[in-house]
This record gives sequence, C-alpha cells and structure tokens, in this order.
Amino acid sequence: MTKIQNSKPIYDLEERTYQFAKDVRFFVKTLPKTIANLEDGKQVIKASGSVGANYIEANEALSKKDFKMRIKICRKEAKESAYWLRLIDATNLLKNSDDAKSLMQEANELKKIFSSILEKSK
Repeated sequence: MTKIQNSKPIYDLEERTYQFAKDVRFFVKTLPKTIANLEDGKQVIKASGSVGANYIEANEALSKKDFKMRIKICRKEAKESAYWLRLIDATNLLKNSDDAKSLMQEANELKKIFSSILEKSK
C-alpha cells in the first residue's frame, strides 16, 4: 500500500479531497476479504469519493443556496467516511491500523473545514 499522505498539508481542497478518496481506496484494498469488510469497504469508498465530487459541484453551484447544500453534503459524507473507517478499524486486527486512524483524522479535519466554510457562507 502507498503510505497515507500526512507530511505537508494540502491547501487545495479539490486536491485534498481527491487524495483522501484515493488513500481510502488503497486502504480498502489491504483489508481481509470478509463479508463485513466487503460491505463496509463499499460504503467507505462511496462516502469518501462523494466528499470530493460534491465539493467540485459546490464550486460550480448555480446559487448560494445550492453551494451551501453541496457543502453540507460534503460535511455529511466526511462524517460518514469517518464512521465506516472507525467501524472497519474496530472490527479487524489490522496491521495498518495507523493508516485507518490517519484516514479517520483526515475525514474529521475535512468535516471541520466544511463546517467552517458553511459558517462563513452565512
């Protein structure tokens, strides 16, 4: 697995959300092949990809209301990503548990960033 990126913070949010979704995909590939991990892996892949996709949509918003709704979806999907990562970490004896924790931290940081964007857009 490629090492999860946590050296320098990425300030381009489109790139940061892309990197997050990519890192989640690499992480899911390392999981043991169980029924639970297959289902949880699908969920975290969808949620992590949705963070970035909705951020791109927010940047192309047709109105302020549309922008705020997309950012709320980004925040919701980041929260959901953290949930699935936490569940995966808690139900497996992972050798790369540090990667799971790093991804959970990134999901929580993204959630805080989107919360801040929402506050500033009022």
